[in-house]
Amino acid sequence: MKKSAILIFILPMIALTANAQHFPHLTVNTSTYRDVANHPAFRGFGERMLDRDDNTGDYNRRLTDPVIVNAVNHMIDEVNRGRTIFYDFYTPQQKRSDPAKENTGLFFFKGNPGAPFAVMCPGGAWAFVGSLRGGFPIALEINKKGYNVFVIRYRIGGEQRACEDLAAALAFIFENAQTFEINTQNYSLWGESAGARMAARLSSYGTAAYGANEYPRPITAVILYTAHQDFTNNDPPTFSVAGGLDRIAPPSTMERRVNTMRTAGIPVEYHNFPNAPHGFGLGVGTSAEGWVNNAVRFWERFIVRDRIQ
Repeated sequence: MKKSAILIFILPMIALTANAQHFPHLTVNTSTYRDVANHPAFRGFGERMLDRDDNTGDYNRRLTDPVIVNAVNHMIDEVNRGRTIFYDFYTPQQKRSDPAKENTGLFFFKGNPGAPFAVMCPGGAWAFVGSLRGGFPIALEINKKGYNVFVIRYRIGGEQRACEDLAAALAFIFENAQTFEINTQNYSLWGESAGARMAARLSSYGTAAYGANEYPRPITAVILYTAHQDFTNNDPPTFSVAGGLDRIAPPSTMERRVNTMRTAGIPVEYHNFPNAPHGFGLGVGTSAEGWVNNAVRFWERFIVRDRIQ
């Protein structure tokens, strides 16, 4: 990327940086989706934390899950510390050429300086982007281990455009690695449901296949409850989980891909959690609870330590 293009990206970053503040927390069963969209800590991007491009119909919906509220409050705390938690990865010119790109962006959970990063792709069947339920809580759990984590808000409407957004976001992350203080050589792609398809596609085919410059592939992929079957013999080591109660992506479907990948010589770790449904997120209250710790340990097995910057 040319130096001038990088400057186009960096200027919006500075504009969205909050000075140290004391913005209030949200509360379980009292706060609503409207409170997220209009929260002063999220000025300029609060709407993109919610599921759809137009969320007004959900504004009165209450936040009843403590896991969601905890993740959102962590983001408020980061803004209170003066940290930037949201970045546009498309330029104003790119947004003008495709207005749907106005609803994209990256949420950043800052970890230890120089630590590797993960990108979390929330699910939503291409009809919505479930960052509140899956993206932010999972990202926070990874972040607690000291890793840098991005949650992508991609365009609604189909796998191709979502994968193009992920490729563009990865290009943005690589080109601005010094600003983020991240190690780019040991990163991992994570995704749930439709988002798992995105993570799998980019792991298999790379950023150039979706319109960006060529950047390194992830060293691991974490694939959650999806019926996606495609892979290549060059796919990275893959951690997969399924829910025994899942009727959208049944475990038997995921197991076919896992077994075929193993036959091809790709390291795979697979877990089927018997009482977990589709979209179980952190799996609190089910047999899936704690799966993120196992996924992080799997990722750490493949981190090349002498590459950490």
